[in-house]
Amino acid sequence: MGANPHRHVLDGYKVLDFTQIVAGPTCTLMMAEMGAEVIKLEMAPAGDPARGAQILINGRSGYFVQHNRGKRGICVNLKTPEGLAIAKDLVRKVDVVVENFAPGVIKRLGLGYDTVRELNPRAVMCSISAFGQDGPLAHEPGFDYLGAAYAGIVSMGGEPDGAPYVIMSAIGDVSTGAHAMGAICAALLYRERTGQGQYLDLSLLDTYFHYHEAAVETYSLTKGAISPTRSGLHSWYAVPAGLFKARDRYIIIIAPLDHQFAGLCRAMNRPELAQDPRFKLNADRLKNLKELVAIIEGWFQSMPSDDASMAALKEYRVPHAPVLSVAEATQHPHLRQRGTVRTVHDRILGDFDVPGFALRFSNFPDRLELHAPMLGEHNREVLTGFLGYPPERVEQLQQAGILRSGTA
Repeated sequence: MGANPHRHVLDGYKVLDFTQIVAGPTCTLMMAEMGAEVIKLEMAPAGDPARGAQILINGRSGYFVQHNRGKRGICVNLKTPEGLAIAKDLVRKVDVVVENFAPGVIKRLGLGYDTVRELNPRAVMCSISAFGQDGPLAHEPGFDYLGAAYAGIVSMGGEPDGAPYVIMSAIGDVSTGAHAMGAICAALLYRERTGQGQYLDLSLLDTYFHYHEAAVETYSLTKGAISPTRSGLHSWYAVPAGLFKARDRYIIIIAPLDHQFAGLCRAMNRPELAQDPRFKLNADRLKNLKELVAIIEGWFQSMPSDDASMAALKEYRVPHAPVLSVAEATQHPHLRQRGTVRTVHDRILGDFDVPGFALRFSNFPDRLELHAPMLGEHNREVLTGFLGYPPERVEQLQQAGILRSGTA
């Protein structure tokens, strides 16, 4: 085979990125990881609020760098006729427009989909929001955990008689960004067949609700007789499936299928438990959960070490995992070998670890080296090289404050 003429699968596609914080930037970062040319247009004067998030070193935000590598950055005052004209010129030349302002904001700025379609009928425009572009909640302020709460996801975490728990990671934001990326790629595939662009409405709440793998149909099919809710450290419908206290750490075991449970019993040197009437079927184990947990945790405590316990579980192919801290996960050899944890370089921050790119392509085995822009770093490059503005016009825009730039 000859040399691949493309950088990656989305090489040649151009994206105009109005997004900020996490959900939208995740979408456009994934597209940049796949070779798309992403122009991140930040609102003057300060740009993406993520630029002020931790960890800050010499004014440079690790949070911003993680989510905005691989993008060319311009900073424009869109509330001026000249700034809006720049944005419209960019819309005419790109394949994709992505924004995650509150519903209605992009239209008030003069860049709603009706305008985008008029300027560029082939453009795919994607709006990412907390609750969607319509509906009773559409115009409420929205963040990740609020979507999780409305989706019933928060209600599923915690002890049965205690407060619900929120997982303090941006699961909804990142997943919504990934869903948006998938929708955009599908819309581009459709455009290749038809020549038509279209508008995409992606919501964090819609994404979160999709995470219910069993609760919704259970509630519906039992007509409310079973109303799933938080069940502590263990699954409300599959046993064993949950967290067990071992000697020094917590270990998750998920072995609800009968052959998996039999393997667990052999690992504990208690093969007879697999035929015990209390534990023979999943329904039996669910009724006698506390007793089973006590047996499993008693076995863990009887073992010389957690490593010995996990070795026994591994021998009998019992699905399990230690609960690793962030520090432990970043050093795990599997995550390191696959690039799940990736060390990147920034001009100000130096080398540091970020989550790697989860999508892998056989024709593009190497990851692209991506760098995050300084505020307005590519104003001149984009306006002269991409839009063909004369250098003196760019200088005038800079002098008038229509364009902004910074050192971090």
